[in-house]
Amino acid sequence: MRVLHLISGGDTGGAKTHVFALLDALKNMAEVKIVCLMSGPFYEEIRARGVDAAVLPQKSRLDLSVVGQLCDMIQGEGFEIVHAHGARANFIARQLKKKVRIPVITTVHSDYRLDFDGLYRKIVYTGLNVLALRKMDYYIAVSSSFRNMLISRGFAPGKIFTVYNGMDYTAPFSFDEKEAFAARVGIAYDPDCTYIGLIGRHDYVKGHDVFVRAAGIAARKNPKLRFLIAGDGEGREALVQLAREEGLEDKLVFTGFIRDIYSFINFIDINTLSSRSESFPYVLLEGARMKKPTISAAVGGIPDLIGDGETGSLFPAEDHKAFAVKMLELAENREKRNALGEALYRRATENFSNDSLARTHVNIYRAVLRDYYDTKQYDVVLSGYYGFHNSGDDALLKAILESLRREKPDIRPLVLSARPKETEAMYGVDAIYRFNIPALYRKLGKAHMLLNGGGSLLQDVTSSQSLWYYLGVMRIARKKGAAVYVYANGIGPLHGRNRLRAARALEKTELVTLRDMASLDEIRSMGVKREDFFVTADPALALPGAGDATIRTVLRKAGIAEGQKILGISLLDWPESDKDFYKKMAACIDYVAEKHGLVPLFIPMKKQADVRTAQRVMAEMKTAAFCLGDSYGVSEVIGVVRNCELIIGMRLHALIYAAGGGVPVIGLAYDPKVTGFMEYIGQERICNNAKLDVEKLCGYVDEICSQRDEIRGLLREKAKQLCGKAEKNAEICVRFLEEKTGKTKEK
Repeated sequence: MRVLHLISGGDTGGAKTHVFALLDALKNMAEVKIVCLMSGPFYEEIRARGVDAAVLPQKSRLDLSVVGQLCDMIQGEGFEIVHAHGARANFIARQLKKKVRIPVITTVHSDYRLDFDGLYRKIVYTGLNVLALRKMDYYIAVSSSFRNMLISRGFAPGKIFTVYNGMDYTAPFSFDEKEAFAARVGIAYDPDCTYIGLIGRHDYVKGHDVFVRAAGIAARKNPKLRFLIAGDGEGREALVQLAREEGLEDKLVFTGFIRDIYSFINFIDINTLSSRSESFPYVLLEGARMKKPTISAAVGGIPDLIGDGETGSLFPAEDHKAFAVKMLELAENREKRNALGEALYRRATENFSNDSLARTHVNIYRAVLRDYYDTKQYDVVLSGYYGFHNSGDDALLKAILESLRREKPDIRPLVLSARPKETEAMYGVDAIYRFNIPALYRKLGKAHMLLNGGGSLLQDVTSSQSLWYYLGVMRIARKKGAAVYVYANGIGPLHGRNRLRAARALEKTELVTLRDMASLDEIRSMGVKREDFFVTADPALALPGAGDATIRTVLRKAGIAEGQKILGISLLDWPESDKDFYKKMAACIDYVAEKHGLVPLFIPMKKQADVRTAQRVMAEMKTAAFCLGDSYGVSEVIGVVRNCELIIGMRLHALIYAAGGGVPVIGLAYDPKVTGFMEYIGQERICNNAKLDVEKLCGYVDEICSQRDEIRGLLREKAKQLCGKAEKNAEICVRFLEEKTGKTKEK
């Protein structure tokens, strides 16, 4: 693999560090060359690192004479990819695209709309860069936030890759001891104090004022805190004045610019970052290298490195009060500081090294070459009930995409969604409107496979129209030459001629996997003769929930105090429910709260609709109850469900989330799919929703509360087996794709 990198050669700061870290390792994994459009320190330094480099000097930014020379170099030396970095390189790469037939990639190191100051530069140079960017074949964003930025501005998600800044953790480095550094900056080192530091130039965007205000609050509560700011800039005088106002004259030191930054990091006990905006700053990786516990504003790509309460502490940007709370928490707990520092070091070295950065690029280059020369645009088109703000179906899409990417990291999916822009932003995939029939025909003609993705799609209980839609999409796929995979579906109920329609469709599909035995029984009753159907498991079973720190915050916002034991309830409004359903549910929940001391928490799975249902039950209750609200994503909902003592659920995926975490469940069977799932996981505590037996329901709760540990153990063992089966769905898909595309290449 031969890759030509193109850069202005005048780069400094993060972009320079990124390119150096990348090429230092990439030169050992691929044949790379970098061309600078001007001579200078960048070119001399990159050559000194042993990277093949050349200079093709431009007379001005708009000088296109280098394009011909680059074409000759690409053709003469056999380069397969052009990889541009920065606005000037993008402008030249755009011209190259007109002359060479190889893929062109650009790395987005910053918000390109903010790269140039001054009216002329902003209008002309930013304008030219925007035009050039729109013409690139592929994009590499240096953080997930930059990827999301590109998607929000209309760039195709399927053409965007994400990498993270990396550094060489094996390279030698040195630093002064604490006492020596203290003497350098003019203070006396006191081992009884806790030193909190911030590194960065004194610009408004870096949020130094947020740090100073937080330090003022923290220092008033803990007199043993001391603060240091490394860096310089025009905003220093204003910060010094603010420090006086906060009473920090003898507790905050402005060290000025520190060349050997590891001496500063070694000296402090807690590293911080208070920026209002960031991409993925190296200062956090430098702190991680020295195992420093870190508090940061949750901006840009920082949450990709720092998980709140897991590898560090996060606070909302500009919230100095929350920042102060985080300072005090870590200052007063040395054991927690050490644990977070170790966790951050592990996270950084395993995922953000220069070797990891280079390996990721090699994989991206391979994916780019495969995509660029493939006659098909997509590997799979996913059809399902996506984009309707239903947590269960959102979970299915998330689980399917994650499973497919584990099996095939460069898989190219397209999703049919009711809200395609929202789906693109949430999952980072290409999406089209599910009822855009002309687009459906075009896209399925450019796909290897249609994947009928999970859920109960082939049923007519909700309506025959939805069944006809899914069968119609399958028919279009076959017509356009795409294979059809009915992926971990629940089948039925089906009635009348719909049974025959579905049976014919299933006979013609290349692959079918089912999520439970009841679905297999339904297919057999429909007269389908094929024997190659696999019973696997629902993909959402394998999804993890959000971290403990996040879930504590979610529960606190819902009104649940830490340590309270929770009864989770997930209901929906169903027309065939018991006429006294709300009163009976209220009576049962009151009983459970009073007898077993469980706090009732309603967990909506479909936004707004389930909240209204919860409110109707709560209006009949005597006990105080809480509702999660409808603004949380799949990971948060799963995490909440798995923090419950038990779940009473109508919504199938509330039961699936619980079972996946070993949480005891009671099913309210409004649909055969609930009964089918409960039987599949070996749980027989099911109540008929149409004629709700309160005594029976309360008896089930009593059983679970008396045998909870035993039930949890059995469920966890079953969940482990089912998670393994759930992964088979993606394995089957990828194996089939590889066989299909391999045969296509042979032809």
